[in-house]
Amino acid sequence: MLAHEIGHIKNYDILLQTVASIMVGAIIIISDIFSRTLLWGGGRRRSDRNSGSGILAIIGLVLMIFAPIAGQLLRMCLSRNREYLADATAADLTGKPEALASALLKISGNPTPVMRASKATEGMYISDPMKKFSNLFSTHPPIEKRVEALRNMK
Repeated sequence: MLAHEIGHIKNYDILLQTVASIMVGAIIIISDIFSRTLLWGGGRRRSDRNSGSGILAIIGLVLMIFAPIAGQLLRMCLSRNREYLADATAADLTGKPEALASALLKISGNPTPVMRASKATEGMYISDPMKKFSNLFSTHPPIEKRVEALRNMK
């Protein structure tokens, strides 16, 4: 498992996640500006009715709806792919992909959910800390798929 975490460092995952978070944050801020313009009218005067602010309002509304969804999807996709890459890097560093697969199975075998886990801390765990029924919005891929990928590396 230590080699897996070294894999995250070697692959610059923290830098990549930081850049992605900044980009998503910028999009959300822009959508917030558009939505506030829509809500407050953007200081429009009566003579400005046909100045194109309706198009900006529509763009703002679309961004306001889709920016958080796109941000979450980007976070999930990026995080899941980086987990597979860290697993592959760990297997390459140690030369023992089966050892990592075995460790993942042991860690995921505990059925007890972590009581203080939240969506904010979910990415810091090796397996799903909340033992959700759906992996749809999980930051980590299912353990079974990670183990399968490791076992196919032999």
